[in-house]
Amino acid sequence: MDNFLKKDIDFFIVEFVDCVEEAVWAVEVLKTGGKPVGATLCISPHGDMQGVPPGECAVRLVKAGADIVGVNCHLDPLTCIRTVKLMKEGLEKAGLKAHLMIQPLGFHTPECNLGGYTSLPEFPFALETRAMTRWDIHKYAREAYNAGIRYIGGCCGFEPYHIRAVAEELAVERGFLPPASEKHGLWGAALEMHTKPWIRARARREYWENLLPASGRPRCPSMATPADDYD
Repeated sequence: MDNFLKKDIDFFIVEFVDCVEEAVWAVEVLKTGGKPVGATLCISPHGDMQGVPPGECAVRLVKAGADIVGVNCHLDPLTCIRTVKLMKEGLEKAGLKAHLMIQPLGFHTPECNLGGYTSLPEFPFALETRAMTRWDIHKYAREAYNAGIRYIGGCCGFEPYHIRAVAEELAVERGFLPPASEKHGLWGAALEMHTKPWIRARARREYWENLLPASGRPRCPSMATPADDYD
């Protein structure tokens, strides 16, 4: 911690912790450095590995001194939003306030299991079929923002075009587009120049927002059976 303080960092962050008790210990230590502290947990809407609900996790972290609370990794964007909403509800019931943070996976994990993607049979070398599209990330960014989350990012599986999608979705709120947006048309606008009419018809937001992508794998299930075994 002392080495970070010598560099005059902006804030400390505790992340990738699946038991709130351990995160609380880390927050208490880092707060002695006099810098803001963020704390994100690897938990699902079910709670942490000890069964502590998300709302209670958030309360414990804020009482320990965390200025920012939320979740990171292990599960997909919409599942993580559900978890952060529960954390927010817990804080409101306790009369506490904190900034909210979210950094989910760039993979679909509708199983919403306790251990997250590490328990899926595809982990770690066959997760590509679960990759989020940039349009999925537009939806995620909007829902996260509407939920009151202001630190909106990504963790494992996020690619540069995913982060760009977050910035583009929230361009009005931020007041500007990211520099990378100069390289392409928003919502497939460049497709208007395509020679095929059915592809030109895709140069609109409504098409991509309502698309249900096919996997191209006829015999594959849409979900898997997680191997959660923590006994």
